[in-house]
Amino acid sequence: MKYSILVMLFIGLLSCKEAKKTEQPVMDVEASTEVEQMDFGKYPQGLVKIFEAHGGLENWKNKKSLAYDIPKPEKTETHTINLYSRMDKVVTPDFSMGFDGEQVWLMDTTNSYQGDPVFYHNLMFYFYAMPFVLADDGIVYGTAEDVLFEGKTYPGISISYNPGVGISYKDEYYIHYDPETFQMAWLGYTVSYRSGEKSDTVKWIRYNDWMKVSDVVLPKSMSWYTYEGRTMKESQNTVSFENVVLSETAKPESFFEKPAQANFVEGKVQE
Repeated sequence: MKYSILVMLFIGLLSCKEAKKTEQPVMDVEASTEVEQMDFGKYPQGLVKIFEAHGGLENWKNKKSLAYDIPKPEKTETHTINLYSRMDKVVTPDFSMGFDGEQVWLMDTTNSYQGDPVFYHNLMFYFYAMPFVLADDGIVYGTAEDVLFEGKTYPGISISYNPGVGISYKDEYYIHYDPETFQMAWLGYTVSYRSGEKSDTVKWIRYNDWMKVSDVVLPKSMSWYTYEGRTMKESQNTVSFENVVLSETAKPESFFEKPAQANFVEGKVQE
């Protein structure tokens, strides 16, 4: 991943005009360029079982590209990602943006997008590709305090990043799983992108709606919850995913190139 994750999501996910009001983690660690032999010893045992419950890390590593639609009230966004280079593109009827492998670009001839493309271009990919993106390089694993929801306890794994990994390496993540099925159940995350400082505020996403795509178990939808600490309150916003395609063939690099009418953009970079 070349960038990291994220932002306050509820408002920003409903409307790109509201995206500038949100704080989203932009998770991005360098991805490997080829399928390597799996070394499962570097992952916590619980995370290995989570990978297995979602179709297996080897199966995921054999895929080269991912595409999906996110329906929104005013438009549908189509996201396409090459899984190894992490080049990506987001297309809507009003604007498009992408990452060509080196820079983020935005094409918005009607000035309809008021968010930060550096935040958003790969934002939903890293949420959607959980738990597999947690196998990327530069990650430090630990044990997280359990989450209790509706009388059920969900064990957790903490994720942090080595200094200099991505543009928000001070972000922290907490993946919690069903102790019976080992499917991912919750993702907690903090945001450091705008301040450059670690945050004690953990936001929460529930994962409980799954579908199988090319033998990999991926979210059909995910929901952001209101919370008090690690106590989840109620669903605040749900994002759905449609027309999901996982392919063993990568898109050509030209697919992600900046269009002639687009401009390269820059976001805030941590020092």
